[in-house]
Amino acid sequence: MRRPIVLVKLGGSLITDKGREGVARRRVIERLAREIAVLARGGRGPRLVIGHGSGSFGHAAAAHAGFSGRTRAKRAEPLGISRIQRRARELHRLVAEALEDAGARPFSLSPSSFMTAAGGKPKSLFADPVFAALDAGLVPLVHGDVVLDRTGGASIVSTEEVLLALGQEALRRRLAIARAVWLGETDGVRASEGTTLDRLTAREALRAAGRVTGASGTDVTGGMALRLRAAGALARWGVPSWIVDGRDPGVLAAAVAGRHRGGTRVEGA
Repeated sequence: MRRPIVLVKLGGSLITDKGREGVARRRVIERLAREIAVLARGGRGPRLVIGHGSGSFGHAAAAHAGFSGRTRAKRAEPLGISRIQRRARELHRLVAEALEDAGARPFSLSPSSFMTAAGGKPKSLFADPVFAALDAGLVPLVHGDVVLDRTGGASIVSTEEVLLALGQEALRRRLAIARAVWLGETDGVRASEGTTLDRLTAREALRAAGRVTGASGTDVTGGMALRLRAAGALARWGVPSWIVDGRDPGVLAAAVAGRHRGGTRVEGA
């Protein structure tokens, strides 16, 4: 019997300095890679699909190319599209190398090679390589990317959208998803008075997505709002999410196992 899947996002604000273009937090990446490697080598726990944000790499390039404030640019210059892709892959290479060095057996997959969009939204998906990688004992590694748009130009597809599309496809294939874990720089979702919300239903998460403030630094996809929308959609499909602080060692393993006591849990209708 196949082990269940856990979707994990390493937030761009966690693994890069979003205030400085093209600056990766290498120590954080390496520490997370070691924690992922322990989980991946265990052989008994859930199978991991890892996605990471583009942080100050891809988002800054997207803003320079005219994507600031929206995720679709019909008249984006081809050279700008190429630069976004290159910058996103620069960070992806750093994450992949850290995972490989830690022994996590990553298998890199760029969404621009297996996904297209239409009207700024993910439309078609060729996910066979992702699930074949899981069956081969590898850890699929995806990231936010620029993809070609069927209605013209190109679209920025966030890591949340990529993981959501893969989660939907996994469920369509009758593969169990235990949970999704979203690692950022805050311990969950904050209420207006500053306290952390312990639990949100799908409906509450989707409502909260319309109220949260934007992400730190340059971000063309929506930051926490997009994370809440993805978590809300997954909860409606019966997949719980945990939004947690990835700066604390050990949080990733506890959340993957469903044992973490902090952060915000999104589950139920």
